[in-house]
Amino acid sequence: MNDRISEQHHEHLLEELQGRLGYQFQNKELLRTALTHSSYQNEMKSRGLHYQCNERLEFLGDSVISLITAHYIYDRYPQDNEGDLSKLRSLAVRDIALSEYARELGMGACLYLGKGEDHPEGRDRKSTLENAFEALIGAIYLDGGLQEAKKVVLPFVEKKVNATEKRGEKRDYKTILQQIVQMEQGERLEYVPVAEYGPDHCKTFEVEAQLNSNVIGRGVGSSKRMAEQQAAKMALGYFGISCQEDA
Repeated sequence: MNDRISEQHHEHLLEELQGRLGYQFQNKELLRTALTHSSYQNEMKSRGLHYQCNERLEFLGDSVISLITAHYIYDRYPQDNEGDLSKLRSLAVRDIALSEYARELGMGACLYLGKGEDHPEGRDRKSTLENAFEALIGAIYLDGGLQEAKKVVLPFVEKKVNATEKRGEKRDYKTILQQIVQMEQGERLEYVPVAEYGPDHCKTFEVEAQLNSNVIGRGVGSSKRMAEQQAAKMALGYFGISCQEDA
């Protein structure tokens, strides 16, 4: 295998990962599948070997993580409306958050990657880590049930939600929107004043939220900051995040 990770060393890495998870798989094949990238599957297929990649487990894990997170936030914030709960869930389970969780677990070193992906950048790629974390949770769910999946997911979610609350971002639409936009490199978000009217002592401001010069939200307020918050609130709908009126 030249400089690629030997199978024996890989098995050692998987044991270490299970130690960090605090969970031992009964079916080790599920763990291996959760860590198998499609590039490795394709490479093995060209050699006449059949390996299943983690895409199906990723699909399942996405729903399991969302359910666990939604239940936690629902119980923790009994007075919050659906819009606020959706924003918190989005911050906790967005791809940038999931890739962070995977990095904390050291999952990158454990991945089965094809030669084209088997390099430091490939093992630390955000989308690859996000997908692997989702697949891992799907595998734990199948292997040990929902309670075992909860034990792994909740500490990460609690930490993320606590940090969000501490920074006062729970209802800060601009901050939430900025975090979402920053997930994709090269995207430019700006707030452009388009009008102001009324007497000096009672002005009204109108602002557009623009993504790469495309309008994704408009807001009106008695200050530029308030108008920007309203524009960001509308723009969150562009990303599929519902923001009902705050209670």
